[in-house]
Amino acid sequence: MREAVDDFADHLSRVRNRSAHTVRAYVTDLVSLLDHATRMGCADLSGLDLTVLRSWLAKQRTMGAARTTMARRAAAARTFSAWAHRAGLLPLDVAAPLASPRGGRELPTVLRADQAAALMDAPTRVSDAESLANAASPAGTASPAGTTSPANAASPAGATSGSPGSRVTIAAGGDGDGAPEAVLLRDRMLLELLYGTGIRVSEACGLDVTDVDQVRRVVRVLGKGGRERTVPYGVPAQQALDAWLDRGRPALVTAGSGSALLLGARGGRLNPTTARRIVSGWAGVAGVPRVTPHGLRHSAATHLLEGGADLRAVQELLGHSSLASTQIYTHVSVERLRAAYRQAHPRA
Repeated sequence: MREAVDDFADHLSRVRNRSAHTVRAYVTDLVSLLDHATRMGCADLSGLDLTVLRSWLAKQRTMGAARTTMARRAAAARTFSAWAHRAGLLPLDVAAPLASPRGGRELPTVLRADQAAALMDAPTRVSDAESLANAASPAGTASPAGTTSPANAASPAGATSGSPGSRVTIAAGGDGDGAPEAVLLRDRMLLELLYGTGIRVSEACGLDVTDVDQVRRVVRVLGKGGRERTVPYGVPAQQALDAWLDRGRPALVTAGSGSALLLGARGGRLNPTTARRIVSGWAGVAGVPRVTPHGLRHSAATHLLEGGADLRAVQELLGHSSLASTQIYTHVSVERLRAAYRQAHPRA
């Protein structure tokens, strides 16, 4: 069975071109399924049948697995069963009749346009306030006790900025020490890129400098399933990019940076986990609802549709393989319209 698991993982990665995250999830589900089958007396794959599969899913349900998790595990079982049948490991595609629990689909949380603007401007406001605070202090004066200047800030989590001339505090996080201006310029670039293009955080962190066409203001993105697409970005993102490439990236780049566009404070390619902390932290600074990089993607899509963009165009920008994935944003817009109607119409 172990050999079958390894071959299935290789099939997902090399033939189906699935992401490492998907391969890991499916393999974990398959190992769980085969362990359950062994406990039910299956000595090899030939003993796998629909009864075993349904028993496995029922056990997952009793253990409190969410409906979305159950749906993914059923999909993993069907994918493995179909592959094993084609490979001659199973006499029948035993999981073909296996139904998936219908997962509830929640409407994504999105920022208002003014909240998104406040978030985009937060690093600039903190940088300006710090510059004024330093200019108002005698040369060589140390920062007030208990504060961490942007020079030593790794993540803006918990950051607070006062009025010009007041001290600026940014709590250190998990991104290490970095040049003060460079880290702020990197954070501003990340925020503008995520909201300005609507790309996924993994796609943003995977960008190289050569993926950006500054003349046409587009980025070449490698999305899920190895699908490549070209996404435009606006003037604010171009300004953030110019500042990052001119003054930010050169201050952080090391021999190990390669061609990565976004860098961590120690010079390596910025990883998605750190990027999520950065976005969450700056949301706190800006005083907007807690948001993730995926929340910025939701916000970008919703604002495009509310501004009159065609649904098919938004689908292409987001890199959705199915229009059904994009249509959820029309539901968000309808909910906002309904809320406005209830608030404003005298007979709502």
